Amino acid sequence: MKKFTKSFIACSLAASAMLSSAVQAEQKVGAVNVQGVFQAMPQAATIQQTIAAEFKDQTEEVNRLEKDIKYYLEKNQRDAATMSASEKTELEEKIIGLRNEYAQKAQPLQQAIQRRMQEEQGKLIEIIRESVDKVAAAEKYDVILNANAVAFINPDYDISELVIKQISAAK
Repeated sequence: MKKFTKSFIACSLAASAMLSSAVQAEQKVGAVNVQGVFQAMPQAATIQQTIAAEFKDQTEEVNRLEKDIKYYLEKNQRDAATMSASEKTELEEKIIGLRNEYAQKAQPLQQAIQRRMQEEQGKLIEIIRESVDKVAAAEKYDVILNANAVAFINPDYDISELVIKQISAAK
């Protein structure tokens, strides 16, 4: 009886190992290069242009402040020997004022631009995700991995081009 139990357990383990191998062999796995798809999307370039236009005035003002600070710093170096003490003090106060104004405007502007970029990129990532879902369903994939998270993937399993076509067709 003991021998029968051992044989039964051994056969059961062998059968389950073969069955799990057969099940795994039937799974269809693919990968998508999300970053590559994102960069290939025409909407990604449009986002850059839209945000640049949206923050154009503020960006120009920050750039003007940078130029003014640079000009006055150069003037201070160039003319320091011929300026009076009161002129030097006045120029230094002007530079400090411009730097403070620059600091007050540059960092919030950079944060606002970054926040808007993340909002828009989030929308595009959602479009990519929906396209990956559609391609996976149409091609009957069981698992889709991010190609950037995998050490190696056979190019035959890369569905990035299919996803780009799906996005282009969905416009």
